[in-house]
Amino acid sequence: MSSLTDRYVAATLRTVPAPRRAEIAEELRAAIADMIDDRTTGGQDHASAEREVLTEMGRPEQLAARYRDHTLQLIGPRYYLTWWRVLRLLLTYIPALAGTATGLVKATVDGEPGAAIGAAVVVAFQTAVQIAFWVTLSFAVLERAQAPLGLPEWTVDQLPEETGDRQIGQCDSIASVVFLLGTIAVLVGQHFQRWSTDDGSRLPVLDPALWSFWLPALIAVLGASIGLEVAKYRAGRWTWPLVAVNVLLNLAFAGPVLWLLLTDRLLNPDLIDRFAWLRDGGADDVVRIAAAVTVLIAIWDVVDSVVKARRAAR
Repeated sequence: MSSLTDRYVAATLRTVPAPRRAEIAEELRAAIADMIDDRTTGGQDHASAEREVLTEMGRPEQLAARYRDHTLQLIGPRYYLTWWRVLRLLLTYIPALAGTATGLVKATVDGEPGAAIGAAVVVAFQTAVQIAFWVTLSFAVLERAQAPLGLPEWTVDQLPEETGDRQIGQCDSIASVVFLLGTIAVLVGQHFQRWSTDDGSRLPVLDPALWSFWLPALIAVLGASIGLEVAKYRAGRWTWPLVAVNVLLNLAFAGPVLWLLLTDRLLNPDLIDRFAWLRDGGADDVVRIAAAVTVLIAIWDVVDSVVKARRAAR
């Protein structure tokens, strides 16, 4: 089992440039050991001395910032780390939830499926901007007023259990796998949970003819992407071979989807014929929006993996 010192050093090194990690780890361990020895020489037991030393040293993030000559200050140093954690947490979920809810309302209640994706993107972006502004403003006021937040003091019990230099966490991997499984469920489910038309008949959104090859192929690519998520988690970080596989999987999924969209082979022709708004240009809007979203997601995923691989290789 890892000692408190191991966990503290690992937590500190996570945001330190890789070339300096060995040097900083050696220096930090020596400093901690010296401070513990000073206390144990006076008769204090090692375990309690270790806890007191690490607690007095403060949050690993703050110590890492000093090693990087990085000032933890935008609104002020007092609440910087709390502000950053709150902001990241809110931006991770709320814009996506707001955008999804808006898209569903637009498609179902308002009866404008063609405008659903655009409305969802706009609302998600506006929500993210509002969150960033109001959270930052609130913490700026608190910092200026030096108002106490009543937060518990940092203790060594808050140190992460893992001491490995892990870039990819369990929660991120689980979320990615759930998203991929959800996408597979949508591709399969749309064939059975069909769109109700005005005359009461129910039609699948995607062309049933795609089940002869394209839909199984896309589902297989998504399955391979789940395998990539497992490999990433086991590796603990992005590596260049994993980036190459990610690029190939994005091309294998986005390429066929774009081709099917641009050649009018993705949507069910019978469904388009049943709705006037689709026949009168709505289908073209759906195709343009879906193609743009597909390209943006693929580009973002590839760029994100490249950036993280470069960061891990430093």
